[in-house]
Parts: sequence; structure tokens; C-alpha cells
Amino acid sequence: MRHNKKFNHLGRQAGHRKAMLSNMASSLILHKRIETTVAKAKAVQMFIEPLVTKSKEDTTHSRRVVFSYLKQKEAVTELFRTIAPKIAERPGGYTRILKTGFRLGDAADMCIIEFVDFNEAYTFGTMPSTEEAKPKTRRSRSKKTTDAVEDATVVAEKKAKAPRAAKATAVKAAPVAKKTNVGKKM
Repeated sequence: MRHNKKFNHLGRQAGHRKAMLSNMASSLILHKRIETTVAKAKAVQMFIEPLVTKSKEDTTHSRRVVFSYLKQKEAVTELFRTIAPKIAERPGGYTRILKTGFRLGDAADMCIIEFVDFNEAYTFGTMPSTEEAKPKTRRSRSKKTTDAVEDATVVAEKKAKAPRAAKATAVKAAPVAKKTNVGKKM
């Protein structure tokens, strides 16, 4: 019986599982998002959330505790310098899991796990638009369309004449090629 054993072992022994979670958490901290299976993402989420909470208090003790889990100095530095200040006011839920479908080889359920505060396009709810950069005057827009129509007709006339001239030069250039004995039997 496995009563009160809710921890997913992910088909690995304890040492392998701890190393895998440590590496995945370090990659998530350094890259802000990783693609993995749903089961591993849920395990990494349970692994990293307490570490992010611990990083809110920047003391030597908390850095050593986080380093004992992550075992990478660069990841600990990134966590305390860039991630912790950005999530300081958030009470929890630092990561999100977005399901992406099934893997082609074995049909495993795949997802993306990412930090919530580091995806600006998703957190604001809208994609950054390019309409704000364009001027909104009618005069300049109508002038551009008439110029574009005139340019299009001139370019179309030039293109109609150009292919005939290219064919004529291609026919003249063909007899000039020299014959060689490459590939013939002697």
C-alpha cells in the first residue's frame, strides 16, 4: 500500500531524481522558461517555488540553503539578483505551466514551464502592437497609396520588357560554351 505517498518519483531513484530536478530548476532560473513533460514540470514547480520564496530574503543563510538545492553558483546569483526583486510583492505562484500538446515520438504530454513575471506579452494580456508607431493622419496615408499605385504600374511595365531581353542574351550565350572531355571514356 502507498497511503500518504503523493510524491511523484518520475521512474527514477532518489539521487537521479534530485540531480534532474536541480538541473531543470537551474535551467528554468537561467532561461526563464523551459519545455518539458507535464509530470516533470509539476515536480519542478514543487521543487522551485520554496526556493524562490527563500530568495526573497537575501541573507547568507538563505543563499547557502538555495545553493544546497541548486548546486550552481550562476543560478543562485541569477535567482537572488534578477528574479527575487521582480517577484518580491507576489505571495506565491511564481511559475505557470502551459500545455503545448503531445510529443511526436512517444505521445508524451508536453508543456512549457515559465516564470509568471518574465513573460511581458502574456502578463499584460495583449501582444505589443505596431500601430502605435505609425502616424495616424489621413493625408500622409492617402498620398502614399497613390504613389504606390503609380510605382506599381511603372515597375510592371519594366518587368514585362525585361524577360524578353534576358531570353535573347541567354540564347546568344549558349553556343559560346567550350566542349570538354570530362566524363567521356578514352
